[in-house]
Amino acid sequence: MKKGMLVSLVLFLIFTGCEKTKEISIAANEWIGYAPIFYANEKGWLKKDKIRVIRTVSLAESVKLYESGLVNGLAATQYEYFQIKKEVKPIILLDKSYGGDMILSNRSIEELKKAKKIDVYLEMGSVNYLLLQYFAKKYNIPLTKMNFHSNDQEQLSQQSFDMKKNILIVTYSPYDKLFIKKGFKVIDSTRNDKDLLVIDAIFIHKHCENRQRFKNFKKQIDMAVEVIKKNPKSAYEVIKNYFPDYSYEDFKKALGKIKWINNPDKDLLLRLKKIGFDTKDLIDEN
Repeated sequence: MKKGMLVSLVLFLIFTGCEKTKEISIAANEWIGYAPIFYANEKGWLKKDKIRVIRTVSLAESVKLYESGLVNGLAATQYEYFQIKKEVKPIILLDKSYGGDMILSNRSIEELKKAKKIDVYLEMGSVNYLLLQYFAKKYNIPLTKMNFHSNDQEQLSQQSFDMKKNILIVTYSPYDKLFIKKGFKVIDSTRNDKDLLVIDAIFIHKHCENRQRFKNFKKQIDMAVEVIKKNPKSAYEVIKNYFPDYSYEDFKKALGKIKWINNPDKDLLLRLKKIGFDTKDLIDEN
């Protein structure tokens, strides 16, 4: 098939999937900040508006599903948004990382600065790389001495590591627990860097104009956030299958590593605009 014909087919699939009578599919990976999406899905709230959640193992996989025309939208960070900005619009803000994105190592920062070579494990093409860039600049550690190993977090968490080597792992909740069990320690995170903004949102194709469906979706997200905040135990029982390696205590701890921004203040919206994040299509609480 010619490239132009393939692109046309993908766009056709996306556009027709946004019709009022068609199902809208949203890709989301197992990040603690997407818990409200999973909760609303498990409670059956999304069925009336024909919104379906597609589980993925990584942000990169969510982007690939979108680019292949297999989903109409995705939950992702601003990093993925800037990759496909010409095609999507943010409709619902979800959370801001507050320690939920982190860098782990088997060495101290001083040891890493002196090291001649560092093996780095991360999801390339995702917000993982943004965090790594910020870390490298902050501590004056050249990217040129880093040997990159790219894979999704689930695969990375299952592999063995040679602890004799200098290793960096860029990860996020809930996978951090699995690396800590292997002997790694958190050496930096989004909690420590106020200037590093990592936010999550739901993005949809620009030609999806089902405003009322998205307003309903926003209300359902807000309802889920309130349940998670007020009664995390009941929320955990509903969505624990999405976080198979998390106990309830792990779940509560992970919630402390994000801040909900589903109803953002003016300062955050202004900060987003300054970095080129389009806010005009965001659904407000009204």
